[in-house]
Amino acid sequence: MPHLSPVPLADVKDNDIRERFEHYKKTRGFTPNSIMTMVRRPNIVRAFMALNQAVLYEGTVPEETKMLVSLASSYAAGCLYCQSHMTNLASIYKASDAKIAALWDFENSALFTPAERAAISLALKAGKVPNEATDADFDEMKKHYNDEQIVEIVAAIALFGYLNRWNDTMATTLEPLAAEVAERAIGAVGWEKGKHG
Repeated sequence: MPHLSPVPLADVKDNDIRERFEHYKKTRGFTPNSIMTMVRRPNIVRAFMALNQAVLYEGTVPEETKMLVSLASSYAAGCLYCQSHMTNLASIYKASDAKIAALWDFENSALFTPAERAAISLALKAGKVPNEATDADFDEMKKHYNDEQIVEIVAAIALFGYLNRWNDTMATTLEPLAAEVAERAIGAVGWEKGKHG
């Protein structure tokens, strides 16, 4: 049970926020309960949505890679809500269910490129304990990504540091579509709704 319930869309007064929420519904299949809760402070939700847009949907790192990095970061942090959301988005951005499920064994899977492996490895370390990221991790990243792309990848990891803490602290209720995609793609490797069900 969530600590705060999402605000009904009909109660969202600001047109710019309502428009963005509708955009999420069209592109993801639902408006996330996380931001429907966050909207109680309109400037916080605006700032978050702007950061989310800049981090995940702008730049030159493939969106699929950023979604898998965000999933890995959420896996490391243990946030089941964000794992389901990033499974949904990775699927939208053309990652196969097999590849999403193989994330838990990415080092041994032929489904991942060396560049993806470098980014996922960093995400798993930084998503768990940022101090675990080493010079060697960045040496490997620099073989595959330029400085601007490294900033994008670290920004995705950091964005999910915020979201993992938000959703696990708030016990955000998981949306049915996100749960359905996660059960399909990563249920067999141990994903469950946990407190978000």
